[in-house]
Amino acid sequence: MTGKKMIQIAIDGPAASGKSTAARALAERLGGYYVNTGDMYRTVAWAALQAGIDPDADPAAVVAKLPAWDLRLQAEEGVLQLILNDVPVPQAAIRAPEVAAVVSQVARIPEVRDWMLDRQRDCRHLGIIIMEGRDIGTVVLPDATCKFFITASPEERARRRLQQAGEVTPGATLASVAADIAERDRIDSTRAVAPLKPAADAEIFVTDGMEKEEVADLLIAAIKRKTGL
Repeated sequence: MTGKKMIQIAIDGPAASGKSTAARALAERLGGYYVNTGDMYRTVAWAALQAGIDPDADPAAVVAKLPAWDLRLQAEEGVLQLILNDVPVPQAAIRAPEVAAVVSQVARIPEVRDWMLDRQRDCRHLGIIIMEGRDIGTVVLPDATCKFFITASPEERARRRLQQAGEVTPGATLASVAADIAERDRIDSTRAVAPLKPAADAEIFVTDGMEKEEVADLLIAAIKRKTGL
């Protein structure tokens, strides 16, 4: 463990901004661990739906179920696996449209956000951590070595979301996806607890028209300037 680099990189941004793709690329290039906090909230949303709970209509029921859910990140061969009650979380299930439709409602529940903090921070001892979400630089990792806020125009983000298999309902259009994204932005940015916003010391990147490797190159250059990696 001697000499192990302990570096935390926080990436925030709205839905379909490209932050997940950028975070994965950084993890690969830097030999670090990628943490998708959005998937953690998606897992809670999915578990709630599986339990017959409507998170929007009955947030108290979601809170009441938290003690029954053991959610953790487990390192396996250089990758962090999300585990719920000792079972790997199925990615296809948590990325289904019905889960995406309620995840912002789950994420705005204060008790859920408090419950999630320790679970999100638990991986910091692993070394180089690239964590992405909506409140990483402001709340989860306020002392992160590097902070970035990645965004794009609503139209660009809607196009990206349409290209993601399983993320939208059948028959969705660019206009309907853009409207859904706008509503999610509204919920995320106006919630009382940990709203979506750039950290005061975050570097902001607008990624319209950029390929994923271009975005990764920009972030890598910024990280090298800050850390000397």
